Amino acid sequence: MVNRRRRLLAAALAAMAMTCLGLAVRPAAATEVLAAARDLPGGALSPADVTVIRLPEGTVPDGALPPAAPVDGRVLTSPARRGEPLTDVRLLGPSLVDAYGPGLLAAPVRITDASSAHLLRSGDVIDVIAAAPKWDDAVAPPTATVARAVTVIAPPTATRATDAMGDTGALVVLAATPDQATRLAQAATGSRLSIAIHGHRQ
Repeated sequence: MVNRRRRLLAAALAAMAMTCLGLAVRPAAATEVLAAARDLPGGALSPADVTVIRLPEGTVPDGALPPAAPVDGRVLTSPARRGEPLTDVRLLGPSLVDAYGPGLLAAPVRITDASSAHLLRSGDVIDVIAAAPKWDDAVAPPTATVARAVTVIAPPTATRATDAMGDTGALVVLAATPDQATRLAQAATGSRLSIAIHGHRQ
């Protein structure tokens, strides 16, 4: 009788051990998301720039891009480290603009001096100044500030002063009110646009 009880106890303990082992080796629930496949400088993405990673439940950031999200040609607005999960607010689009405040628009603006535009980073606050084309080297052209305290959403992504369309300068995307966006568009048609960067950069 004693031996039989010992055998039953041993069998029960073995079953409990197997159950615990199964629970221990069972993989935790995870979600697949897109992440940077390498250190990215920002700019237009290609499929080779991203990879799929698995994140444990509860650690997935809000707005994380699923593996099927289209990324080819979308603009990453700031640098990302290898392995960093990509979210909707890191890419140029409605979600990104909404993060800068209600009622704002994404206004593309071509700054004439590309070298100064390449000093910009996402989040910088700038003034945009328009100068009429010079008609007399001895006289400075009139200038006017057409947008004050606008925030940079996406700095220039190209390194050349002339892009593939043959346009000079450097293109930046600003978070602007509708009125500011209108004045920027009007100024861009016949003026040279320059910038002044506000202080307290992070």
